[in-house]
Amino acid sequence: MARIILDELRKSYGGTEVIHGISIDIADGEFIVIVGPSGCGKSTLLRMVAGLEAISAGTISIGGRVVNELDPRARDIAMVFQNYALYPHMTVRENMAYGLKLAGMPKPEIAEKVAATAEMLELAPYLDRKPRALSGGQRQRVAMGRALVRDPAAFLLDEPLSNLDAKLRVQMRLQIRELHLRTGQTSLYVTHDQVEAMTLADRLIVMNKGRAEQIATPIEVYTRPATEFVAGFIGSPAMNILTVERSEGGLRFPDGTVLPLPRPVTSAKTLRFGVRPEHLRLVEAEDHALGFTLQSVEHLGADAYGYGRIDGAEQLMTIRLAGTTKAQRGDRLAVLPDPAHLHFFDAESGLRLTG
Repeated sequence: MARIILDELRKSYGGTEVIHGISIDIADGEFIVIVGPSGCGKSTLLRMVAGLEAISAGTISIGGRVVNELDPRARDIAMVFQNYALYPHMTVRENMAYGLKLAGMPKPEIAEKVAATAEMLELAPYLDRKPRALSGGQRQRVAMGRALVRDPAAFLLDEPLSNLDAKLRVQMRLQIRELHLRTGQTSLYVTHDQVEAMTLADRLIVMNKGRAEQIATPIEVYTRPATEFVAGFIGSPAMNILTVERSEGGLRFPDGTVLPLPRPVTSAKTLRFGVRPEHLRLVEAEDHALGFTLQSVEHLGADAYGYGRIDGAEQLMTIRLAGTTKAQRGDRLAVLPDPAHLHFFDAESGLRLTG
């Protein structure tokens, strides 16, 4: 296990900078998830830590030593990729033992480590099988076992569950979290799946266009997103965000309705207003309610989601409904944002307005 410090880490290809000065102090044993859309630089950042991508500026420290110039094998890290990268002609036992064999470890010690790791990952019955005889989830566990058996200072995972079906992803997600709790391994995990990110992370690095838009715990990112991008990316369904005008004592919505504000937010005339679907409640027609026309309803069992537009607005908005709702396309509803759960962002910079 090891503390990892990234200090103003940057990466450029020619004259184009793709990673823009990312800094984070990762505690020994912490589980950090790097999350963001495709092309945001999250895998590039992980590969820089691993030594598979050269850095252009900044410092990487693992376990108290600067590793900028060290080869990957000298950094005392282990990496798991999304495509498993198992040797097809080797058994599970041989795949897991291969790195230890190359390191010159004595055979009895290799056998002991492989057996203990296989038992922890519930792979003991499959040690003599080859990868083609395993399921996707079992292959991914073998890939993890091959990394863990080396007892590295840090454990790096690059979208390890992306090749699995939805049900298996849930099972493996639980196993990864349980494995982390048992081993206490300092871990960096890359995913574009926000459910994985929210359920696995001690802290998140939410990335956008090569920048860390927010580094915080999952609950803080969800309840106090630092930027409009984070607000729209984290949460499923996404936060409702629309442009409103500041009015005397409140906010003026596109249909002219004025929503009183519990506190002053900004002196700017125009701002971006956000509210999550679960914080829009149905009400009887009243002074500050917003008119909402349903365009579709998605039934998910215990819950349902209604998609539509408030009067005068162009963008679609989402509201959470009871699973037993009888609401349907074309219905007119009155909705009211919960004043305790409102979010405000600068219309130009996208930064959170704290008031």
